[in-house]
Amino acid sequence: MLNYLLTEEQEMIRDLARKIAVEKVLPVRAELDEKGEFPWGIMKIFAEADLCGLYLPEAYGGFGGGEMEFCLATEEISRICGGVGVTFAASALGAIPILLFGTDEQKKKYLPDIGAGKKLAAFGLTEANAGSDAAGMQTTAKKDGDHYILNGTKQWITNGGEAEIYSVIAITDKTKGSRGATAFVVEKGTPGFSFGKKENKMGIRCSATRELVFQDCKIHKSQILGKEGMGFIVAMKTLDQTRPGIGAQAVGIAQGALDEAVKYSRERVQFGKSISSIQAIQHMLANMATKIEAARALVYAVARAIDAGLKDCTKESAMSKLFASDVAMEVTTDAVQVFGGYGYMKEYPVEKMMRDAKITQIYEGTNQIQRNQIALKLIKESAMKK
Repeated sequence: MLNYLLTEEQEMIRDLARKIAVEKVLPVRAELDEKGEFPWGIMKIFAEADLCGLYLPEAYGGFGGGEMEFCLATEEISRICGGVGVTFAASALGAIPILLFGTDEQKKKYLPDIGAGKKLAAFGLTEANAGSDAAGMQTTAKKDGDHYILNGTKQWITNGGEAEIYSVIAITDKTKGSRGATAFVVEKGTPGFSFGKKENKMGIRCSATRELVFQDCKIHKSQILGKEGMGFIVAMKTLDQTRPGIGAQAVGIAQGALDEAVKYSRERVQFGKSISSIQAIQHMLANMATKIEAARALVYAVARAIDAGLKDCTKESAMSKLFASDVAMEVTTDAVQVFGGYGYMKEYPVEKMMRDAKITQIYEGTNQIQRNQIALKLIKESAMKK
């Protein structure tokens, strides 16, 4: 791994996250995956270690770091378990809309508990007919005096049912298209707000994925994030900032798979020698390591740019998520191949890593959508130069 010139604090965060992942997550990851059990015990340990508020300002009880610190921790946790990694990261996804668009009062009310790990957060954007096409959402928020009445369903929400605080996007004016959506903070336990069944997933199985169901759910106007009609801006700005976190998760999963593949290649004997001495295997490992390092460098560069104040980071953020997740899928697939038949068995961790890697190409915008965004930005930038 390259020397990325981390500060002492960043090295401390990375090492602490790695230590907890190895000592606390590794022994239970297979069981968590098999049972689909939410890792509350692990999340409590992260809270006690003050890792939950890495990206939050000190004024709101956070560590005072940024995207880089968040990515370092997410990578190390995901290196051991992608499911635990996304549970950790998804709380930030729910909190970022409050951090970016909340009033000072909203921030003081919600962020300290999230930063302390006392409460988890979640982000409610996706619907059954509004995944990549976010403009097709059907969840509505009808104004009623000083309140809004929410009706509709959000689908595939990470931390759904477990989180206490939800940033939710709903349509307040269907006639205005993308300008007719509004973002709200909705608390678990609000009358009219319930959850669907926990989804039975291929990968990241210990993370909770549920529907959010709103049936005449009454929300006061003070729960709006930003202003009415800013919902899509809130959503897109949030994703611009959080997608490097998915890149970090993907890098972590890929690195974990490479670690296992290298170790196994040294132990596995065929034709009287370890398979690590076979050039075909060596080339696979070399390609895997090179692509992981390239993905890591891109994720770190984008995270640092965001922390430095890069305002329009849509293209770069999409690139980091796109490239790292494609690398994760390729590397984990190759890791299974290095293991051969053993790699296909649940007794070995690489089959889980391969299952976990797949979702990184899908959530927070499919990689096809990332390519669309990158291309549109390139075309726009080219037109502006004329």
